[in-house]
Amino acid sequence: MRTPVVFDLIAGARPNFMKIAPIIDALTRIGAAGSTPGLQRDPGGLRYRLIHTGQHYDRKMSGEFFEQLGIPEPEINLEVGSGTQAEQTAAIMTRYEKVLMNQRSDLCLVVGDVTSTMACAIVAKKMGVRVAHVEGGIRSGDLSMPEEINRMVTDSITDFFFTTSETANHNLRRSGVAEDRIFFVGNTMIDTLMKQMPRLRPPPFWEHRGLKPGQYFVLTLHRPANVDEITQLKAMLDAVIEGTRGLPVVFPVHPRTRKQLDSSSITGNHSSLFCVDPLGYLEFNFLVQQAKAVITDSGGITEESTVMHVPCLTLRDNTERPETITLGTNELIGTHPARLKPALDTLFAGNWKKGSIPPLWDGRAAERIVQHLRTIFFKAET
Repeated sequence: MRTPVVFDLIAGARPNFMKIAPIIDALTRIGAAGSTPGLQRDPGGLRYRLIHTGQHYDRKMSGEFFEQLGIPEPEINLEVGSGTQAEQTAAIMTRYEKVLMNQRSDLCLVVGDVTSTMACAIVAKKMGVRVAHVEGGIRSGDLSMPEEINRMVTDSITDFFFTTSETANHNLRRSGVAEDRIFFVGNTMIDTLMKQMPRLRPPPFWEHRGLKPGQYFVLTLHRPANVDEITQLKAMLDAVIEGTRGLPVVFPVHPRTRKQLDSSSITGNHSSLFCVDPLGYLEFNFLVQQAKAVITDSGGITEESTVMHVPCLTLRDNTERPETITLGTNELIGTHPARLKPALDTLFAGNWKKGSIPPLWDGRAAERIVQHLRTIFFKAET
């Protein structure tokens, strides 16, 4: 019987959960042992250990996502909680190091570009554990973004790259990564979206607010360039309200943004702006699916809106997901508020592009990842 391979599957923040859920599903289908009680083991095969770093500790940002996406309880929770990026990085590294010292794994599989991604990759590599990066190779070119630094550091020490696009593949090749370490698999976040699409449901305020399909906007803002300065945040919200012509704007408020709003009165004069707490996965994506358009500075939402064929206006000066622009429904508007209204005028005129779905964004990325893992570790049998 072959020796079993045990790998750590790292999750730390809300964007991670959508990316690990389909990987766990794919592993479950082959009988890989995990933290779910009673799950049939794959003797001598793949076994995983789900580790939650606790980077996002709020129930809406973490716990509810686990429930809605069917993610099992983590085998280990590092419970790092709040703090600056440096504090969180240090806490994740010291606690994950203790985990590996107690029980070493064969592989550390990280997803996305959050603090947990980088921190666990560094610890694993220093302890001689190989690293695999799901969503490797994407780049914005903007070093003012913490996520870009996380991507660059993680990819510099990664052994196996599971990529979402040919652009990501090109970025890796250009940096000297050998072809046999790059696996173009598609987008696991889209796996989750396609699986959950039939279960999307309206949030509790849907009827009370009189929301109707195609007759409202969804807004999300959390990037420092948009929310850290009150004057910029106010100018951006003013531009949103002016450009959306009185239609309701549903604004699930990120904790980072909430701190700014609570210290000011900048939302008080906007009757069409509806600020709500962060929503669960099923409710938020229902809103996106039924919206006239999404206005955001998030990267992941541009991918989901592309697959749902919903117009997306990104309030950033760059993007690490250019395929959502070249192929999808997304347009890069920038961080200057004055640029928003002309784009919204184009939308209201009915001239927004239709968009298409990027290659391999077909709901089967996680299956390909698991197949590649089996090939990597059990080459003699494939």
